[in-house]
Amino acid sequence: MKTLIENNGFTNDTLGWKAWVDVVDCSTATPEQLEVLEMSHPQAKTSDYYLALAHQPEILRQRSEAYNAIMYAPGGLPRSDRELGALTVSRINGCVYCCSVHAQRYEQMAKRNDTVAQVFDDPRTAGSTEREKAIVAFSIKLTETPDRIDAADIAALKKAGLAEAEILDLLNAASIFAWANRLMMNLGEAVRRRG
Repeated sequence: MKTLIENNGFTNDTLGWKAWVDVVDCSTATPEQLEVLEMSHPQAKTSDYYLALAHQPEILRQRSEAYNAIMYAPGGLPRSDRELGALTVSRINGCVYCCSVHAQRYEQMAKRNDTVAQVFDDPRTAGSTEREKAIVAFSIKLTETPDRIDAADIAALKKAGLAEAEILDLLNAASIFAWANRLMMNLGEAVRRRG
């Protein structure tokens, strides 16, 4: 049974998302809109988020291809570490919906949730291992002061055991959430699902 975590307005519970803008109606969507929804996500045709973005199908296509390649590509950084980077960035940016999704994915991959509780409580002290602490610290700095990332930050990741290919994966995963969080937070809002 999953342990529910709720702290500082963030949760690992499953949330919905409601658009503040009109969404594409699948019954009147263009073939291009339907095609991009099909390739974007398994639930895209029922998600306000994807249905809002489908107004610009070519941009959604490029967003989905980049996102899927960054978060799901085989090799490189383990999925749990990518999810930890995404969770941390989303927590710093205040994206309740993205925190919910990536907390759940981290828990599924890591098979534990202690680090999720730590990120929700205080991301600056989060991490159960030196590797996790380094991933969290890098993700925070990249989010808050990207112009201050330097060789010392890369060296800290290497010292924590990340290979260069893993560092690039972390950089990509954390960076795409600057965009993803802003889309989610400025086009709609997280909502509690009704039981």
